[in-house]
Amino acid sequence: MTKDPTEKQPVAVFDIDGTVFRASLLIELVDALIEREIFPADARQVYEPAQVEWLNRNGEYGPFIKKVVEAFAHHVKGTLYSDVADVAGEIIEQKKHRVYRYTRDLIHDLKSNGYYLLGVSHSPKFIVDGFGYELGFNKTYGTLYETGASDRFTGVVTDEHLIMNKSAILKRAVEKENLTLMGSYGVGDTESDISMLDLVETPIAFNPNRLLYRHAKQNEWKVVVERKDVIYDV
Repeated sequence: MTKDPTEKQPVAVFDIDGTVFRASLLIELVDALIEREIFPADARQVYEPAQVEWLNRNGEYGPFIKKVVEAFAHHVKGTLYSDVADVAGEIIEQKKHRVYRYTRDLIHDLKSNGYYLLGVSHSPKFIVDGFGYELGFNKTYGTLYETGASDRFTGVVTDEHLIMNKSAILKRAVEKENLTLMGSYGVGDTESDISMLDLVETPIAFNPNRLLYRHAKQNEWKVVVERKDVIYDV
């Protein structure tokens, strides 16, 4: 039977880093680029102090990841796209199964029930797209780093205002892909996902940080925690 082109497909939107992937694609990429000497070893100095503070529970994750973004944006300038993309491909191949069971199974169930799967991440688009493809996402959004005529990164981020506004991304996808928010799902782990989760019918705060947890409880959202081999509602 041919699908009615006017029929809208329900959407399920997922944050990627820390929600589906059990780490950060960007952090994995920066570490690998340093190991392969595409980035200099001193690139770690940009984010290492914030990383130590976070690991020692004396600092927040937000300042740490902002420093990683800063290190990537600075050191990627002038590097060949192919060199960076090759490393990204290796990371995806090695770590595509390093995902949370809860979101992995939810993705499978929603896809089986005809949902359009949308992934959103602040990591570079080229690694987000590859990871999303492996997980079965229909479309993924990530930070788009511009390349010049010589196929080298310029250090410029394209459409930064869009990728930093997850609700705008979801609205744009719904309009462009003939989707509907009726019956929609959304899953995220930090306060940066709140605007996106506010739009869906079934918002899920998964392993949430303090700010998202507080917002979820105030709005009676589902809160799910996965720890080791145990998954439970809070």
